[in-house]
Amino acid sequence: MSQEPHSHDEGPIQTPQQLIVAVVLAFVVPVVIIALLVLYVNSAAKSAAGSNALAPESVAQRIMPVGSVEIQAVTVAPGSNSGEAVYKAQCAACHEAGALGSPKFGDAAAWGPRIAQGLETLWNSAMKGKNAMPSQNSGTFTPDEIKRAVVHMANAGGAKFEAPAVAAAASEAASAASAP
Repeated sequence: MSQEPHSHDEGPIQTPQQLIVAVVLAFVVPVVIIALLVLYVNSAAKSAAGSNALAPESVAQRIMPVGSVEIQAVTVAPGSNSGEAVYKAQCAACHEAGALGSPKFGDAAAWGPRIAQGLETLWNSAMKGKNAMPSQNSGTFTPDEIKRAVVHMANAGGAKFEAPAVAAAASEAASAASAP
């Protein structure tokens, strides 16, 4: 036997056929593994024939919206809102923060000169608008409701104005007074 040194360049693949098999297996084995993993992940219980998966109720359940909006009619009679309710709905946006130079709610120093002008002047300013405040005359509230809101704000600033009576309460008081 010869004592020739062995070459360390030899690998496990000796023939061209072994090379072809190794290349094919290098591509086929990962693809098969991926396909089996996909089948395993998607092996959840599926609806069989005769199930109610396509029934209108089941379809509606699956495509049901996340939220819903309900609109209800307001049960407050027109003209019966209190001054505080009108203030919160209409006036608080500016008068809570004192936006655009409006007097802050409850600030006696800011309301003092305005209160000195009288309720009718304050109410007219609210109805017609003044400076940056828009006219409240054609809004969602009646003139009496706006007047109640003005009284509410002015009284919080130190005034002693009397708010107009609510129409329903005024008619009840009149009918009670006329009863024998």
